[in-house]
Amino acid sequence: MQSTSRRGKAPGAVRASILGLTRTLSIPALAVLTALLIGALIMLLSGGNPLVGYVALFEGAFGKARSLSETAVAATPYVFAGLGIALGFRGGLFNIGVEGQLFIGSICAAGVGYAVHGLPWFIHMPLALLAGCLGGAICAGIPGFLKAKTGAHEVITTIMINYMAIYFTNWLVTGPMQDPGTIVPQTRRILATAEIPAIWGAYRVHWGTVLAIAAAALVFWLLWRTVLGFEIRTVGANPDAAKYAGIHVGRNIVITMMLSGALAGAAGAVEVLGLNHYFAPSFSIGYGFDSIAVAVLGKSHPWGVVASAFLFGALNNGANLMQLRTQSPVYIISIVQALILMLVSADQIVRRLYRLKDLPKGNLATPAVATSESALGTGKEAKS
Repeated sequence: MQSTSRRGKAPGAVRASILGLTRTLSIPALAVLTALLIGALIMLLSGGNPLVGYVALFEGAFGKARSLSETAVAATPYVFAGLGIALGFRGGLFNIGVEGQLFIGSICAAGVGYAVHGLPWFIHMPLALLAGCLGGAICAGIPGFLKAKTGAHEVITTIMINYMAIYFTNWLVTGPMQDPGTIVPQTRRILATAEIPAIWGAYRVHWGTVLAIAAAALVFWLLWRTVLGFEIRTVGANPDAAKYAGIHVGRNIVITMMLSGALAGAAGAVEVLGLNHYFAPSFSIGYGFDSIAVAVLGKSHPWGVVASAFLFGALNNGANLMQLRTQSPVYIISIVQALILMLVSADQIVRRLYRLKDLPKGNLATPAVATSESALGTGKEAKS
């Protein structure tokens, strides 16, 4: 009898899960569609043909094997950095310092990559990657510790540390870590044993992309299959309830920030080890800041972050061909990305445009952007 009743309940549970997933995905999908339509209007007003432009955008992102490779290359740092921000959101923290953590991670990986000799690749490469993760974790752990002990808001402290990290790395590559063989501010080239190899010899896509997907799986497992992940999500949802339940809120804040920073550091390390093979201050095109949009669009879910990261990578990669064929400004893509972020964050705009019903309060499909909003609180709950 019990097994029969369980079988009867299973289809209803599946339908509820599918309905919740559909509601969760509807807002990002409609936000992307709306942003593309507004982008088409802007392209039309600037004298371009939107149909030609978007066909060129698709071809530039996915049309050939090389296009696919470049899209994956562009998406890889977004996956790592987006996961870092999403993990912070789940813990009720807004780690806006990912850009600085990415810089620290990249220069740590570069330093180990060129300065450590005599190691085989299966030790040297993971060691350099670990150095990048550790650098990012320490950089993010400082504001985490300050919030846990003093209540200092992580948005303010991470913004300040952003500038410190960027200027510190700039000093390093114009001083003690500069390549003596050039006047360009950059480090020495890393050793071959520290390089992340390419997947296809003729293309730039490398195994760092696979590592990014594996990191998403690891973050998913951490958040929904471990005690630590449960504590992180509980602290993010309600710090007072978490404290009452015996969870050490301050410790979880520090751990969450350090894990977030480690993922950001991995983003920079993979760029150095798999793509550039040296560190230069100009290597980042704003990955850390763009990844905030990636995490928001992905609803702070690891697989959502992967999907939105590849969307942003495709938009960036296909933009040049779109500009070439339509003579429209390449900055239209930046406008589209900004519109996506705005529409996902202010989802009531999309709901009213498409006459969608509001989700009931407490529904599990409620956008995880609410978590980021809770991270913008006073920070008083951190003192424990």
